[in-house]
Amino acid sequence: MLSPKPIPPDRWRLSVAPMLDWTDRHCRYFHRLLTQHALLYTEMVTTGALIYGDVSRHLRYKEQEHPVALQLGGSEPAELARCAKLGEEWGYDEINLNCGCPSERVQRGAFGACLMAEPQLVADCVKAMVDVVSVPVTVKHRIGIDKTESYEFVRDFVGSVSEAGCRTFIVHARNAWLKGLSPKENRDVPPLRYELAYQLKRDFPSLVIVINGGITNSAQIAEHLLHLDGVMLGREAYHNPWWLASWDATFYGADATETTREQVEQQMCDYMAREAAEHGTPWPTMARHMLGLRHGLPGARHWRQVWSDHKLKGLPAHDVMALAHTPVQTT
Repeated sequence: MLSPKPIPPDRWRLSVAPMLDWTDRHCRYFHRLLTQHALLYTEMVTTGALIYGDVSRHLRYKEQEHPVALQLGGSEPAELARCAKLGEEWGYDEINLNCGCPSERVQRGAFGACLMAEPQLVADCVKAMVDVVSVPVTVKHRIGIDKTESYEFVRDFVGSVSEAGCRTFIVHARNAWLKGLSPKENRDVPPLRYELAYQLKRDFPSLVIVINGGITNSAQIAEHLLHLDGVMLGREAYHNPWWLASWDATFYGADATETTREQVEQQMCDYMAREAAEHGTPWPTMARHMLGLRHGLPGARHWRQVWSDHKLKGLPAHDVMALAHTPVQTT
């Protein structure tokens, strides 16, 4: 077994959420150009995809992405243990179990948010993983399911799972409605109740409690960090990625970055060229993740349109960048 890696005390201070179809390895590489310290998560990878599919396709990443965590979806302890071990062997810094996704497709696989109704099963899954890996095993979950809104529900869930060896809980501070709402609606409709996460920290002071859900600016992050160990950012971090460039100085005490948006874009073009040469990956697959980079700037719409134009996919990425920065001709 690998020797346990030392875990910095601020490991979970800021992180970018696992987001299906978004936080692939190209997205994570891009985000790491913007922040050196925030923890990055993979998309959810199901145990079936690793056991029966292409392991390299799902687990391949660049060393620059560290610290990076693998999120698993599953509900069978032995399968999760096998996949957690794979994740550790591939060098991931953390294994996270998804107990928060509300989609019916995920429910049919008997994992995601519906697992919160079976805390003993989740505890068994966690213990199976903890027994075979030396990296942290963490759980991402909701504060409740359906119309169950009592604090006792999430308190008892955290209590049971922590006894199995989980020391870090990432709390999406909304209920998951398993019927009647789409996954998108589940990120907006159930009300946010941050106070339940705060109460978890008071009741379990030795656990790491990280908050997630509806956080869109640095002032909110700072407020949550007065009460909790960390903040996980999702959609706002993805759609407004330049925000990440301020995190290291604001929340980790690093020197303010002198990197510009153009330098980050240039680095992404270099990355796209390498990926095209090594794996034949077309640049639109990677460029889609940086479409918010010039959010709010003059000319951002034209820039975004160029990088979104698949008719240009035959051009090298560096040429597309030059076109994106060519002023629009007006008559």
